[in-house]
Amino acid sequence: MNRFFSLTRLFALLAKEFIQMRRDHITFGMMLGVPLVQLVLFGFAINSDPKQLPAALVVLSQDQYTRAMVSALETTGYYRFDHIVNSAEEGEFLIARGDVVFVVTIPSDFARRVERGNNPQILIEADATDPSAASGAISTLSTVARSALTRERGLDATVGDTSPLEVVVHRRYNPEGISHYNIVPGLLGVILQMTMVMMTSIALTRETERGTMENLLAMPASPFEIMLGKVLPYLGVGAVQVVVVLVAAKLMFGVPFVGSISLLLVAILLFVLGLVLLGYFISTVARTQMQALQLTFFFFLPSILLSGFMFPFRGMPIWAQWIGEIFPLTHFLRVIRAIMLKGAEFPAVAWETSMLIVFIFVYATIALARFRRTLD
Repeated sequence: MNRFFSLTRLFALLAKEFIQMRRDHITFGMMLGVPLVQLVLFGFAINSDPKQLPAALVVLSQDQYTRAMVSALETTGYYRFDHIVNSAEEGEFLIARGDVVFVVTIPSDFARRVERGNNPQILIEADATDPSAASGAISTLSTVARSALTRERGLDATVGDTSPLEVVVHRRYNPEGISHYNIVPGLLGVILQMTMVMMTSIALTRETERGTMENLLAMPASPFEIMLGKVLPYLGVGAVQVVVVLVAAKLMFGVPFVGSISLLLVAILLFVLGLVLLGYFISTVARTQMQALQLTFFFFLPSILLSGFMFPFRGMPIWAQWIGEIFPLTHFLRVIRAIMLKGAEFPAVAWETSMLIVFIFVYATIALARFRRTLD
């Protein structure tokens, strides 16, 4: 008998490993699911040059030159005029709330200035909190607008730029296009998500692996009390992380903070509470700490890619945007960037804040229901 190597023993060990792999449905699903998710997201959902960006049009006249400008902007494929407003204040509210990326203003005397050659202007206000999202649309703006106006005036576009049109571009909230202003506030959400979900996802599984789950169940405590006992300590950990990141953002990176600190803290509290409840729900599904970490990673990947943190949210196809809406990080990024960079008040972030509250109730309900089933 060969004590060093035996094909029979090797095949027996391989058969045992395959049987264990087949029984571990979570691990087996991760092996197939993660590559598939990466392939779909990077192949279809990610786009660094977004098109069909929502825009608002402030137009005070309906002359032929105004229509030519609007048509030219839409033809580029970058602008999609979803909102026609009558005042600059309405456009200001839309861009502050994040409903539009651009506000295009064409003055009432535009046609008269064009006819007289008296320096006609159009104003483009761009939401520059994410500089990469609007860079393509801005770079082609002047050439397209002047060409359209030249054609509308019946001039020969081949002889050069004969249009006196002046395109004024205001990059709102981040005029210098500094990427730190966009990345650093988003990092707060990513860091909180990674730590809060990961730590709370192993809350119950750690009890099971250590053999202390029976003692926990024997305590005269309801599932809701057990959940609070597991969740609340991590809120304190999250508070420390928030202070560290916000202080570093101001002192190290010079990120502006023009909004309400109290409104931001409320949003952070809702976000962290939703995350720890999500992690607690994962801990009721997973049987081991390794499975809990695997499920956490499976949640991280699409959340970071589809939330607008790494890639422009508006650049993704509609189906990817709908998927991105189910992640708390997507809504939190909009809230924190709006408050810190735009100085947005509660009406501008009310919808995103309400979505964070919805996530809290959904995660808490599912976690409690799942915890009761695991007691049987």
